[in-house]
Amino acid sequence: MLNLNIDDFMVELKDGSISNVGAPNKSATAKLFDISTAEARAFGDSQVKIVAEDDGNEVQIALSALQATSIADDIERLQEESPVFE
Repeated sequence: MLNLNIDDFMVELKDGSISNVGAPNKSATAKLFDISTAEARAFGDSQVKIVAEDDGNEVQIALSALQATSIADDIERLQEESPVFE
């Protein structure tokens, strides 16, 4: 299930085209639940891409090597301390 929360978002449909309208203060949050597959892979020369999919939706996150290492450390700590991995 993909959950999108988009604030202050407005588009215009005209002659089959979508145009962004309104102020440039838009923001969004995307959440993907019930993931069926997830993987990490190299993205370019300096990033790691995390790809997660459910049935019909996909979220991709490009991380710097430092960010990816930090997340890997967080997961390792959870494996040691959290009942999630029991």
